[in-house]
Amino acid sequence: MVVGLTGIGVVYLVSQEVGLLTLSWILGSVLNSIVLLVVVIFQEEIRRALSKVGLNPLFRKMPDQGNGEIIKDVALAATKLAKARHGAIIVIQREVGLDNIVDEAVALDAIVSRKLLYSVFLKDSPLHDGAVLIVKDRIRAAGCVLPLSYNPDLDPNLGTRHRAALGLSERCDAVVVVVSEETASVSIAREGHLHRNLDQPQLIEQLTKLLSETTGQVDDDGDDQL
Repeated sequence: MVVGLTGIGVVYLVSQEVGLLTLSWILGSVLNSIVLLVVVIFQEEIRRALSKVGLNPLFRKMPDQGNGEIIKDVALAATKLAKARHGAIIVIQREVGLDNIVDEAVALDAIVSRKLLYSVFLKDSPLHDGAVLIVKDRIRAAGCVLPLSYNPDLDPNLGTRHRAALGLSERCDAVVVVVSEETASVSIAREGHLHRNLDQPQLIEQLTKLLSETTGQVDDDGDDQL
């Protein structure tokens, strides 16, 4: 897209030099709206860039996530769901607000509990297909619909849950725990990266590390970079 926009600019300059008045006028009209075009075409990239600027330590508070009991409850619930082959997505909000995924969800505002997390994703639950959103020490909502990732380089074997987890992680700084119903595996999505096939101790370790970060950077050791 950048090459295409650059090409339009080059053709505009050439048309002015050789006297192609109609073509020059048309391209000039397009280039007069170049700022709007850039915003429309690169809106997701601009959103991510602005989010990263806001995550700079100069502009934000120190994170208050990483409570040990919350991490333990999430890890225990996720591993138990995996053993029972119940799919799940658990979103842990950090600095970037996620009100946009709460609008169509079911508000809960409950204290984080491994039993509640497990019950939400049972197949008989009407909320099991959506994601749970955790904000600080509370489960804010369930049944959240997440945006899918359209990264063409993703493993084609990844299902909708993993694509939804990655899609949200590409747009904000949230940490997303995803449980696969098909493979009974637990993964973490963060900034478009997927930490796959984690057991309970590894899940606790990764959550503790990711939720205690102050720079928003992810250690890629042992990850599957997508």
